Amino acid sequence: MTSHFIILLVALLLDRLVGDPDWLWRRLPHPVVWFGQLIGWGDKWLNDEKCTDEQKRQRGVMLIICLVLGSLIVGLGLQVIFQSLGLVGLAVEVLVVSVLLAQKSLLDHVRAVANGLGAGGLEGGRRAVAMIVGRDPKTLDEAGVSRAAIESLAENFSDGVVAPALWYALLGLPGLLAYKMINTADSMIGHLSDRYRAFGWAAAKLDDLVNWPAARLSALLIILTKPTDLQENFTIVLRDASLHRSPNAGWPEAAMASVAGLALAGPRIYSGDVADEPFMNDGAREDAGSVDIDRCISVADRAFFIGVALAAIFAVIAI
Repeated sequence: MTSHFIILLVALLLDRLVGDPDWLWRRLPHPVVWFGQLIGWGDKWLNDEKCTDEQKRQRGVMLIICLVLGSLIVGLGLQVIFQSLGLVGLAVEVLVVSVLLAQKSLLDHVRAVANGLGAGGLEGGRRAVAMIVGRDPKTLDEAGVSRAAIESLAENFSDGVVAPALWYALLGLPGLLAYKMINTADSMIGHLSDRYRAFGWAAAKLDDLVNWPAARLSALLIILTKPTDLQENFTIVLRDASLHRSPNAGWPEAAMASVAGLALAGPRIYSGDVADEPFMNDGAREDAGSVDIDRCISVADRAFFIGVALAAIFAVIAI
């Protein structure tokens, strides 16, 4: 158990320092690409348009069960192999865990939006934010681009950093691989389009379930970055998190809104459809800019290191 938390601690720091180097993943397939290929294969062979919605739902349930069980088995096998290799195995496990975290790459992608606004104006910001959000960038002004980047930062801090770290802490490599498989499946098939509404139902629901604890932990870590306003920010999060269409994304986004003093979410456009949703932290400033993106990046980084400190405490306790 001691080595378990030490591996997590080192992997978190390694990811923060190195991230996902382009030179490596241009030459090798990222593990998430393998997950995507398996999910795509299942989509191709099981998601038959001739099936009824109920049949599609049953097939989607069968697919996600097989994918999760396979991930658990592979994770358990790898864990046994790594444990048998001594220090070499520990080092390899650190690398595997680090690869499946995304703190540095998240900050880099969000920082690119601030840089895009600074160097290329609104069009530069729109091009950069289109890489990380699903909404139509052409409908966004500078404030909209900035808020979209900040919302993506908050949500992906939970999905890409806290959740995988938490599931590794709880279940080791089996938990980490299973989480990444579920999260990838949700991003690929967990949509409300005609093709995936029934087939991706299980993936979407399971993703909501496994992200439930991490979303709330992420909100706590973000709030802790501003200890002088803990009570006020807790109140805002508890009041506004449920305003989001997602049962989980509202927690880190409401926390970021409260800490940054911004109104986030609100009406936005996806593929021509207007999502007329209320603002979180309504009444706060809506005119966010590149400076606010940079400030929120600093908030996410401080929240990350609070999480690292917690991992270090658990590592010491486990000794």
